[in-house]
Amino acid sequence: MKALGAIGILVLLAAIAVATYLFSGYYNVAAREPDPGAVSWALINIRQASIKQRAPKEVPVSLDDSAVIQEGAKAFSQNSCATCHGAPGVKWAKFSEGMRPYAADLKKTAKNRSAGEIFWIVKNGINMTGMPSFALLNVSDEDIWNIAAFIKNVANVSPDDYKSWTEPASPEPMGMEPATP
Repeated sequence: MKALGAIGILVLLAAIAVATYLFSGYYNVAAREPDPGAVSWALINIRQASIKQRAPKEVPVSLDDSAVIQEGAKAFSQNSCATCHGAPGVKWAKFSEGMRPYAADLKKTAKNRSAGEIFWIVKNGINMTGMPSFALLNVSDEDIWNIAAFIKNVANVSPDDYKSWTEPASPEPMGMEPATP
């Protein structure tokens, strides 16, 4: 019984020491500095478990349908995703290199995450990463599923295809009517 009491006191003292360290300002929250190994490990593993627990298992779109992938590329572009993640033939914005943790490499994400996990991440965002919730930005679930399909297929999309899918159509010149035969 004395051993359990001693363990309890040690746990309490450790908790007080950690709280003192964290809340006294000694822990550096600057993005310029990497998280200590234990903090990084904990954040990554908590994030992975949370996403796996909450991601939908059913996928309501065909991930291989070229029309869905093209719509996903458009939604990806219109919602400025390439700013942080880049896209085929599009470099990410310079500021994203200063984000900690770094924005996900979508080719790796496509291999390591299910479509449901990608959907969940885009829809809900991830705290403490800079990844916003697209649901809070009023992006529809349909558009988010299309984005997930695009990401799952991003390695197979050429820069030319991405550009043609995402460039706005050229407007007709004013005062010019199409010629009739």
